[in-house]
Amino acid sequence: MLRRLVAGLAAIVLVVEAALLVLVHIVLGRTTANQSMSIAGSDPDLMSKATYAMGAGMGAFLVLCAVIAAVTAIRDRAPGRFGRVVLISGAVTHGVLGILSVALVGWAAFAATMLILCLLVLTLTSYAARPGGSGGGEDEAGDAGEDTPPLPPTPPFGELKPTSP
Repeated sequence: MLRRLVAGLAAIVLVVEAALLVLVHIVLGRTTANQSMSIAGSDPDLMSKATYAMGAGMGAFLVLCAVIAAVTAIRDRAPGRFGRVVLISGAVTHGVLGILSVALVGWAAFAATMLILCLLVLTLTSYAARPGGSGGGEDEAGDAGEDTPPLPPTPPFGELKPTSP
C-alpha cells in the first residue's frame, strides 16, 4: 500500500515539476529573444530556440519518468529494465540538479529537488526485484508462488580446491 502511494505521489510531483520547468524555459527563451541577449557573440535566436528545446526535452523526460512511476503504482509491480534505467537516470539527474540548485538558487530549491530524489529512490527500492521471482507482487495465497525448494547457499568465492596434488 505504501509503495503504491509513493510511486503515485512521485508521478504527480514529476508532472508538476515538468510543467514548471517547461514554463521556466519558455520565459527564459522569450527573455533571451526579446532582449537580443548573446554570450560571446552567439546568435540570440539560436539561444532562445535552444532554450525552448531544452525545456521540451527536460519536460518530456520528466513526463516519461512520471508515466513509468504511475504505471508502476497502478500495476503494483516493479518496472521493467527500461523503466528502472529511466527512473535511475531521473534520480541521478535530480541529484546533480540538487547540487547545482543549492549553489545557484538556494536551499528551498535544494529541498524540493531532494524530495523528488527521495521519492524516486523510494519507488525504486520498494519495488526491488526479488531474487526468486520477477520482482512483482504476491499471488492470492500470500506467497511468491515458488513451488521449488530454495537452492543451497553457495560460498561467496566458489568452491575451494587445493592448488597442489
